[in-house]
Amino acid sequence: MAVIWVSSDPHYGHTNIIQYCNRPFTDAFHMNEVMIERHNALVQPSDHWYCLGDVAVSQQTLNYVMPRLNGHKRLVLGNHDNHAPMANYVQYFKKIMLWRKFDELILTHVPLMQQSFPGKAKVNVHGHIHDNDSPPGPYINVCVEKTNYAPVNLDDLIARGKRLVATVHYDR
Repeated sequence: MAVIWVSSDPHYGHTNIIQYCNRPFTDAFHMNEVMIERHNALVQPSDHWYCLGDVAVSQQTLNYVMPRLNGHKRLVLGNHDNHAPMANYVQYFKKIMLWRKFDELILTHVPLMQQSFPGKAKVNVHGHIHDNDSPPGPYINVCVEKTNYAPVNLDDLIARGKRLVATVHYDR
C-alpha cells in the first residue's frame, strides 16, 4: 500500500520567500535542490504526495521541479497556484482539489475556522502561514518552514491529530 505524505508552500523558485520567511538557503536554486533532495529521500515513486498549495513561482520552475519529485502528486490549491494555466498543473498532478479529508483530518491551504470543518473532521492540517504558528485549537501547520523542508507522513499527522483532539476545546 502506498504511503501518503503531506507538505505545503514550497514556493519552488521564489527567491523572495527566502528572506520573507527566514529560509536557510543562499538562493532559489539552493532551496529547490535541498527540498527536492529531502522530498525524494522520504517519498518513494509509488507513494502519494499532497501539496497543500503554493507549489512554484512560475511555469518554468514547475516544469523543472515536478518531474524530479517522487510520488503520485496531488494538489490542494493555494492562493499562489495561478502562475500557469491549470492544464499545466494537470500534467504533473493526478488530482487537483480545494480540500481533502482523511479520517478526522481536513487538509486545506489556509486554516479554516473550526465552525467550517466539514463532517466529522476535527483537525485542520494546513499551510499558508509559513513560519508562523497555527491558530490556537485543532490545527497542524505543515508549511515546509515547520517541517524541515520535507513532507510529513500522514500516519504521523493522524496520530498528532488524535493527541490534539484529546486536549483541545472545540468551538463547533
